[in-house]
Amino acid sequence: MRVSRWGLVLFVAFPVLWSACSGSKNEMVKGFDDATEVPTLRTLDVETLISDSGITRYRIKAPEWLIYENAKEPYWYFPRGLHVEKFDSVFATEALIQGDTATYFKTKQLWRLDKNVRIENIKEEVFLTSQIFWDQRKREIYSDSFIHIETPDEVIEGYGFTSNEQMTRYRIRRTSGIFPIKRDSVASDSSRVDSVAPKPVPAVRAKQRKKS
Repeated sequence: MRVSRWGLVLFVAFPVLWSACSGSKNEMVKGFDDATEVPTLRTLDVETLISDSGITRYRIKAPEWLIYENAKEPYWYFPRGLHVEKFDSVFATEALIQGDTATYFKTKQLWRLDKNVRIENIKEEVFLTSQIFWDQRKREIYSDSFIHIETPDEVIEGYGFTSNEQMTRYRIRRTSGIFPIKRDSVASDSSRVDSVAPKPVPAVRAKQRKKS
């Protein structure tokens, strides 16, 4: 069974790599009466690079990572945001995913990103929403919230969204508008989507094509 690169990083690499993260701080939390209400492990200042076949492919950042192993439904929580970048062979960012907060429900193998969620795919499309779910078992990404999509040719807005894990094949359940635009007008048009406006991040850089 094929596992996507994003899935491999987020669902497999976290427990192994973050425990050895350079500069991160791990704290065991003890001394509370109700163990289900407090994290069993708190990790601060998480930042790591992940290589694939000897080439750096991913950067993962999180100011704080809380693990609730004693909860009725064990989960991980990132209260101050999660940021993942995917690099091409020359270390240029070609895709990313981030949110103001993130939660991973271990039993369901389900991610939830909340507030100012931003995803950029390899096709240079940008997805902005207030909440999105990532189901590892079904290998799909979905949302019931308003979503704003910027492509090289148009802006698409609507409610309800389903996609494959790579965010390259997707469907909006209820489209509210499609606006053909020029690429250099996207930034000004995006400013009206106040409810999902993201924090400034470096834009995905397009690969340079060699002249024939």
